[in-house]
Amino acid sequence: MTPIALTMGDPCGIGPEIVLRACADPSRVPGPVLVVGDPGVLARAERVVRTGLAVNPVAGPEEAAHEPGVLDVLPVGERLPADLPLGAVDARAGAASYAYVRRAGELALGGAVRAMTTAPVNKEALRLAGIPHPGHTEILAELSGTSDYAMMMADDRLRVVLVTVHQSLRDAIDALTPARELDVIRLTDRTLRRSTPSAPRIAVAGLNPHAGENGLFGREDLDVIAPAVAAARAEGIDAHGPLPADTVFMRARAGEFDAVVAQYHDQGLIPVKYLGLQHGVNITVGLPFVRTSVDHGTAFDLAGTGTADHTALLTALRHADALAR
Repeated sequence: MTPIALTMGDPCGIGPEIVLRACADPSRVPGPVLVVGDPGVLARAERVVRTGLAVNPVAGPEEAAHEPGVLDVLPVGERLPADLPLGAVDARAGAASYAYVRRAGELALGGAVRAMTTAPVNKEALRLAGIPHPGHTEILAELSGTSDYAMMMADDRLRVVLVTVHQSLRDAIDALTPARELDVIRLTDRTLRRSTPSAPRIAVAGLNPHAGENGLFGREDLDVIAPAVAAARAEGIDAHGPLPADTVFMRARAGEFDAVVAQYHDQGLIPVKYLGLQHGVNITVGLPFVRTSVDHGTAFDLAGTGTADHTALLTALRHADALAR
């Protein structure tokens, strides 16, 4: 079976440790995995977590052993120094984590891997390295030439797709348009049809309190969101809204909807993260390949302690496998 590419994440964070811990239990990893990262950093992390895995550098996916007790690693770029500090923002780590993401994305675009899953990167480290993108989503969109994409946050109880992501709240509101709303509803429908036997039921959260209360609390719900929902329904998409954001996530969690389209970052991510970071998964929808990630950061305060929880990474791998199949 073609492997899933798993990026190591920021070398100064918990990424190397959770990668090792996830891969140390083959019964919970869905198929072969090829780690994209730095063998030296992973060997250092292995001395902390003591999984018993042997780090095996390979030149490409075709050389991977995929054997029990072996961690196949595709090195990218120059080897990082052995004294690279743990738990600190470092431009070298930012540049390296960016390189891992690009290389894994190239493998996915070329069909050498069936999906990619990413350990966390640090936005400040990326910026110090001169990377113009704030995170994985934007890096992979540029790499693949994708203009219509969105972020889906999911666990086994709730799936949320964001219309706007890494913007100030003021800029996010200005960025809402009927065209963007409709694009995200379409992307949500297309993605869910991979794993939902019937037409997915999509709820669209309102922007204003009570979804605007028919214009009393702002006209964005009437003028921007409602026309997009109507257009989606005219295309045969089972979309509903705008619905009050203070209850729509609860309704989706109870099974009334398969996903919620949220208008801005915190509106959508707070409900998912409240349910537990250890089970949250970030899925980039709209890319020409499957990409999933953990729903947590680099946790610099835990780096090097051997205590980081790898459950979310296993969940991300499982979602990548399901979508790729």
